[in-house]
Amino acid sequence: MRNIDLQPFQLSVPDSVLDDLRQRLIRTRLPDEPPLAPWSTGTSVDYLKQLLDYWRDAFDWRLQEAKLNTFRQFTVPIAGINLHFIYEEGKGPDPIPLLLSHGWPGSVIEFYKVIPMLTDPARFGGNATDAFTVVAPSLPGYVFSFKAGQKRFGIEEIAEVFSTLMTDVLGYSHFGAQGGDWGAFITSRLGYAFPDILIGIHLNLLAVRRDQKMMADPTPGEKVFLEQLNHFLKEETGYQWIQGTKPTTLAFALTDSPAGLAAWQL
Repeated sequence: MRNIDLQPFQLSVPDSVLDDLRQRLIRTRLPDEPPLAPWSTGTSVDYLKQLLDYWRDAFDWRLQEAKLNTFRQFTVPIAGINLHFIYEEGKGPDPIPLLLSHGWPGSVIEFYKVIPMLTDPARFGGNATDAFTVVAPSLPGYVFSFKAGQKRFGIEEIAEVFSTLMTDVLGYSHFGAQGGDWGAFITSRLGYAFPDILIGIHLNLLAVRRDQKMMADPTPGEKVFLEQLNHFLKEETGYQWIQGTKPTTLAFALTDSPAGLAAWQL
């Protein structure tokens, strides 16, 4: 590991931030529930109220911090930001370097349970020869890989950053990559742009849907798929249009209101 620029990282949110969050949750003003089926016009008001009650009175943030801090974490300056990443070495004779890319809305905490299974398979009844060394970055612009006023990173730029992390910073000549949701797009780009250094990729979301033109005479199963797809595109994609066209307008509400942020992510 070329660790000259690596800085150890431990998560520790100040009490003042948690106190402010709790006060904001206490002062939340909820809208009326529309006289329609729950969730038909967006987030259920009743469901969100229950979630906010739990978040305010029962959720243990310090426990979540402790979970994340069981892993080795670092930051490193790349592309104008301090990139945060988990770096857990595999326990085996020849662990394969594996890059894990999370999605939206998400974070590296998604990998909390699977990282030990990947790095130490023998502990879970597997074979030590199947061990991986796991590198799980926070996507640029997300959580711990963010600073105010930073440039915006698209899929191509994130793939470049992750390639630099794995090769120039950590010194791997070859590595595997896995991603889901937004991470699947990034992982696909890695496989396309850096085929010489990728051992292989694994996706749990396909970045490109099936071409409808190839189903001019659809089978019964394809008809069901097309009906579901058309319904989804018509009724379930409103969020992506405002995020893709007027994100700053939305950012005011999501930045100022934790309840608004929670409802948006649901």
